[in-house]
Amino acid sequence: QEVALQPAPGLTWRTIGGVLDFYIFLGPDPSMVIQQYQQVIGFPAMPPLWALGFHLCRWGYGSSNETWQTVRAMRNYQIPQDGQWNDIDYMDGYRDFTLDSQKFASLPSLVEDLHKHGQRYVMILDPGISSTSPHGSYWPFDEGLRRGLFLNTSQGQPLIGQVWPGFTAFADFSNPDTHQWWLENLQHFYAHVPFDGLWIDMNEPSNFMDGSEDGCPPGELDSPPYTPAVLGDSLSAKTVCASARQKVSVHYNLHNLYGLMEAKATASALIKIRGKRPFIISRSTFPSQGRYSGHWLGDNRSQWKDMCYSIPGLLSFSLFGIPLVGADICGFSGSTSEELCTRWMQLGAFYPFARNHNTQNEKAQDPTVFSPAARTAMKDVLLTRYSLLPFLYTLFHRAHLQGDTVARPLFFEFPWDVATWDLDRQFLWGRSLLVTPVLEPGVDSVTGYVPQGTWYDFYTGSSVNSSGEMLKMSAPLEHLNLHIREGSILPTQKPGTTTEVTRGNPLRLIVALSSNATAWGDLFWDDGESLDTFEKGNYSYVVFNVTQNIFTSTILHDSAEATKVTIGTLSIFGVQKSPSKVLLNGQEKPFSYLDNQVLTVSDLGMSLSQGFSLQWL
Repeated sequence: QEVALQPAPGLTWRTIGGVLDFYIFLGPDPSMVIQQYQQVIGFPAMPPLWALGFHLCRWGYGSSNETWQTVRAMRNYQIPQDGQWNDIDYMDGYRDFTLDSQKFASLPSLVEDLHKHGQRYVMILDPGISSTSPHGSYWPFDEGLRRGLFLNTSQGQPLIGQVWPGFTAFADFSNPDTHQWWLENLQHFYAHVPFDGLWIDMNEPSNFMDGSEDGCPPGELDSPPYTPAVLGDSLSAKTVCASARQKVSVHYNLHNLYGLMEAKATASALIKIRGKRPFIISRSTFPSQGRYSGHWLGDNRSQWKDMCYSIPGLLSFSLFGIPLVGADICGFSGSTSEELCTRWMQLGAFYPFARNHNTQNEKAQDPTVFSPAARTAMKDVLLTRYSLLPFLYTLFHRAHLQGDTVARPLFFEFPWDVATWDLDRQFLWGRSLLVTPVLEPGVDSVTGYVPQGTWYDFYTGSSVNSSGEMLKMSAPLEHLNLHIREGSILPTQKPGTTTEVTRGNPLRLIVALSSNATAWGDLFWDDGESLDTFEKGNYSYVVFNVTQNIFTSTILHDSAEATKVTIGTLSIFGVQKSPSKVLLNGQEKPFSYLDNQVLTVSDLGMSLSQGFSLQWL
């Protein structure tokens, strides 16, 4: 089938048959529509906290030592990094579950070093399994063949296509036995290289041949009476034959589910191997994907327009119930420039999934290779991201619990404001943080839409009163514009260079008072990686409220984790006049008050597990 969008507005469905089940989600507002959709397809999994740190990758490090040098350079400059990744060059002959014993001999030591520094390791896996190794020399293929776990041709022989290692068979993830074989392969590899997450690629499934080494047989499955407008005008172009046989059905009925089924097998394997929340990023996706994995937006180019396109890509996947999403920061193919990469790192620091990734044979584009000014700008914006981790993590909890979006289009919060409907150069985190990135070269300002109301500069607390208008904002190369919506309270934290270090640091609560001097916010806190913490009750949930010049922190659910962290500072934006005194639980506290109406109370030293009140008079 294919669906055409008409300007009417209307949808035209063209299909050659089959059963059409329509679900109509009535909202009435956009966010309710998406919540209702996710009630059907399933809410997204809660990611581990480290998944929300900064990730670094490239194809073509060439060796584990070169990968390690990059990690050390990042640490040397104290640039935040949680995940180090490798692309297919770590493998022996591009074969899954193998290691290049020459160039990547030190990989186990690198992974051990990452773990020692509170960092994680993620590597790529493809579903195409090399079929040309001498019998007995490559267990994944021999065993998959013995157990009958690959896609077969309509004649019942393994379908052979071509991917990175050369000729390959394709794992049939519709077969539960394949999940067991996949787990065993991962267990064998984990014994050498204790990875923390997995990146599953090429899982459309992608094939360098059309169909198979023998093409595809004649018939309606491979040559339907109507072929939608697909690449190569053929269902088998750059993939496998629609007539291929899988355990559950023919590939024709399962094609779009391939990446989802692989993600499900991979998530289950990671849980069995590590006993913690799985972290998976998949290229191919289908409704329900968010329950098992996140997504990156695929191979992009190091161009300004690709950076622009990443925002609608991000927001679309938010609507699909896959909140853990981002694009390759600074661009995958082609050569980036220092200015493009700086601006892209600023935008990318606000992708829910933030990874800088590069192709082989291009100059390096990790933050350490640029001029001191660019490097510092990149480091600063990553520190800003890390300071916002408590807020971001709480947004992911709300996504997991009820299907809220994390990266959110403006029209979700302001559906009555027609001006927000087609904004795709800005977005929100949750309901309260507005991100206005620079998306073009050679400028030191940016024009963005500011919805009606009071907004506060994230860095200074100065207020902007908007009637709902486009506003020009100063944006020198080292600056990303961030604004906090009135009436919200953001839990932030003193940032460290990893999520592990950051989560032990004192919290700073930023209160953005509404025009009637009220505000609300919340914080979800757990150990950051255990399975089902919410479902098992192993978490803390704290609600923050301001009304009539009194800030209150109320513990709605408590856990041991919350005793390990303190609330250090309260910054209150929009306090109309300087208070004469500030009382913490009735005791006077020193404070500072600035002309831009920011009241700050430091050294609170309150445990997160203690409720408290703070009053200004």
